[in-house]
Parts: sequence; C-alpha cells; structure tokens
Amino acid sequence: MAKEKPVINVAFVGHVDHGKSTTIGHLMFLKGKLSDQELRKLKEEAEKHGKVGFEFAYYMDRYKEERERGVTIDLSYEKLITNKYEVTIIDAPGHRDFVKNMITGASQADAAFLVVAAGKGAGVQPQTKEHVWLLRTMGVSQVAVLINKMDTVNYDKEEFERIKNDVSQLLKSAGYKVDEMAFIPISGLRGDNLVEKSSNTPWYSGPTVFEQFDNFAEPEKPVDLPLRMPIQDVYEIKGIGTVPVGKIETGVMKPGQKVVILPGRTGKGIEGEVKTIEMHHESLPEATPGDNVGVNIRGVGKKDIARGDVICDAAKPAPVVEEFVGQIAIIDPLGVIAQGYTPVFHVHTAQVPCKFVEIIEKTAPDGSKVEKPDFLKAGDVAKVRIKPMGNLVLETQANNPHMARFAIRDAGQTVAAGVCIELTEKK
Repeated sequence: MAKEKPVINVAFVGHVDHGKSTTIGHLMFLKGKLSDQELRKLKEEAEKHGKVGFEFAYYMDRYKEERERGVTIDLSYEKLITNKYEVTIIDAPGHRDFVKNMITGASQADAAFLVVAAGKGAGVQPQTKEHVWLLRTMGVSQVAVLINKMDTVNYDKEEFERIKNDVSQLLKSAGYKVDEMAFIPISGLRGDNLVEKSSNTPWYSGPTVFEQFDNFAEPEKPVDLPLRMPIQDVYEIKGIGTVPVGKIETGVMKPGQKVVILPGRTGKGIEGEVKTIEMHHESLPEATPGDNVGVNIRGVGKKDIARGDVICDAAKPAPVVEEFVGQIAIIDPLGVIAQGYTPVFHVHTAQVPCKFVEIIEKTAPDGSKVEKPDFLKAGDVAKVRIKPMGNLVLETQANNPHMARFAIRDAGQTVAAGVCIELTEKK
C-alpha cells in the first residue's frame, strides 16, 4: 500500500451570500468532481427555483430545504486531493440560525478560507467579524482570505485593495499576523483564480485557491502529548469483555500500557492495562491521534466507565477540574447571559452542566473591553470563571489544545464556544 497523503481539514467560512458554496462547487467542477451533465441538471434546477447562478452552490447544498431557501444549513463534507494533501473541505454555514454547526466545523479545522465579497453592500459584515473571532477562539491559526465576486467590480485592483485593508484590520484585532497571509481575488461563479491563474487579474501574482491548500502547513499529529482517548461508547463483547470505543486525540496507545480512566464512576479514576486495540476488526500494535479504536482494558468492567470518561496515560493523567477559566465567544444566547447561568458544556465526548461563577471581562465585536460586566450578549468574547456541577476532565489550551475546547448548549441550541485557559484541579 502506498502511503496515503496527510489529511488536512479546511473550513470555508464567511458571511451569508458571500459565495462560499458557489466557490467550493465551482472548484469541485474544475477538479472533475462534478460532471457537465450533473452541472446541467443543477443549472435547470436553479433556474426552476428562480436562483440563476446558484448551480455550483447546489452541488454543496444537496438538501432540498437548503436549495429552496438558498442557504447552507448543515456542514457538508467534500474530499479533494491536491499534490500534497487529502483535503476535507468543511463548508461552514454563514447563515445566522446555523452558526451552531459552524462551531463543530471550526473545532475540526486545521486551516480556513475566509470568504468576503467585493462590491456594493459587501466587504466586512457583522458575521465576518463573528467568524473571525470564532476561528480565533477555536484555535484555527492558519487563515487565507478569498475576496470573491471580483467579476461584479470588473476585477478592479483598487476595490480588492480596499477590502483587503478592511479585512486586515479585523484579522489584526483578533490577533492574526496578516503579513504572512494570502489574499486571493476570485470569482466563485466565473472560476477566476480557483485552479488556474486568471487573465482578468494580471495585477495579482499570488497563489490560486487550489495552490493555497498546499501552502497551509501540515497539521501536527500530537503524538508527543500524553495519551488521551475520550470514550464515545462502551460495549460488552462476548468472549472479549468490556470494550470502550473512541478516537485518540493525543499521544500513542500500545498493548501493555498502564492507563487510568478519568473521572470514572467514582470520580477518582480507575486503573487498568491495555490488553488489545482494535480498528476495523484488526488488532493494532499501536494507535495514534485520529484513530477510532476499540480497546480492551484489564481490570475495567462495564459498570466502571461511561461515555465522557477519558482514557489517559497512568503516568500523566489529565486533571479532573474543580473550576476553570474559559475564553468564550457568545454566539446565539437565549436572552443575555449573567453570573449564575448553568447551561450544559459539551467537552470532547462529555456533557456536564457548568455554572458561570464570575464574568471576568468581555471584549465587544468592536474590540472595546469591559472588566466584570453584568451580562454577556451575542458577539461578545469573554473570560469567564466556570464551575462544573459534576466530574469533568479538561485541560488548558497551553497544555493540550485538543482537550481544551468546548461548546455551550442550552435548550437544543449552541449558545457559545470556547477554550479552557486556566484551571484548578479537584483535590
């Protein structure tokens, strides 16, 4: 078997109607993922819905409801092979109602394209700001900017520079280094600078979108961090025994390794030893980050452990937290958020109610800071002291970013997303 190319997850984010889905759809067409015949069908369908020019977007928006409303609701995944990578493209919704899916998208992304349209009534929009802060909060450090709809402004270099300037200010305010970033003038609809250099932008000498995928740095496999495997499910298998299943986030797992499962039913952890590791019914000599595996652990029964527990290296266990400070982005709250608020935190595979003990500071979308505000609302980024109402395994962004992220949900919707920046361990 030839070694497969490394996988990189790339999210496309940006304001609704700025042309993300069209750009991806056209890119797929140019790379032979969408036949002429399929495209003709999509074109007819777009015309039927009175959405001329939406045919490429329809390729990504395969769900009927999305086509009729002309917005991306769920995350669509698409594979693209470049010279260097196997790229998983995440088309993250720009539409307000669907930002919750955007979180799951951003939390999986190694890099992102921020799509901003040129022309009248375009440029930096409220959601452009929100998405930049969200990418920042979720730890996506590699970003490139696509300035789309250049065909609507006659490929005017000055318009490109104007928007580049505005977006640069926004990215700088969120702490991004703009000098190393690619700003690519494109037309998702016409195909300019998607795969081939366009003759309509002779003034532009940088990479095309397709080339930019390979300019993103390869995501590191966090093998040198301690072993962490959040448990997704626990099975009882005849002849083998108890088999917890999950994805290895960091570190390496090998048979014979001493592990501790935290918090476990007692909250104090359960010790054991890895007997066997299986993936797709084959036993493995070792498992590394990204592998979805089932493990049989000596000394651990089905009643001891559950979804949300984490299998850790016994020598370097993860902390069970007393309280922690989170850096959070408020996305779609049910009213305002104040001290005492207790929603459900989704952390790796765990779901634990947590209480906002103190709001330390907030940064409004315009960048202004307020110490100890009374409440938080949509668009705010804040530092908050939080107390779990149960046993929760969590790590800081500095120690292990893969175990530091969380989403906050309430009444079936995602209210906020964030990362843990400091914590106090349970005694």
